[in-house]
Amino acid sequence: MSIFQVSAGVGNLEGGDLAPVRLVVDTGAAHSMLPASLMAQLRIMPHQELGFILADGSRVRYGYGFARFGIAGDARPAPVIFGPEGNYLLGASTLEAFNLLVDPAGNGCCRRSGFRWAGAAASRNPRSGLGLGAELC
Repeated sequence: MSIFQVSAGVGNLEGGDLAPVRLVVDTGAAHSMLPASLMAQLRIMPHQELGFILADGSRVRYGYGFARFGIAGDARPAPVIFGPEGNYLLGASTLEAFNLLVDPAGNGCCRRSGFRWAGAAASRNPRSGLGLGAELC
């Protein structure tokens, strides 16, 4: 698995400027995570506190809410976890919100060019997965 970073912005859902951040793309993370202190500076408050199991098996509780992310000239809301200092992760739900695929060979992200419905062809084409696929970057 390759590890790479992307430049992005994060801000309040109500608008205003986006704060520039560098995010490590983590496809194993369900949601993006940013430091709770940054979220407070941007006046983004958690909607609730949720429990999470980390990769080492430990259990933690973090705030959970929504922020406005800016990536590649586009801005959209996405879930965010209010994490500890130094955690700047771009998770799968944010990638999905922006319709992005990870290109591990190119160490970056790219937009999906569209979906193809496999339908009945799924049984004939093992690469079609669960019937919904994406064009490659």
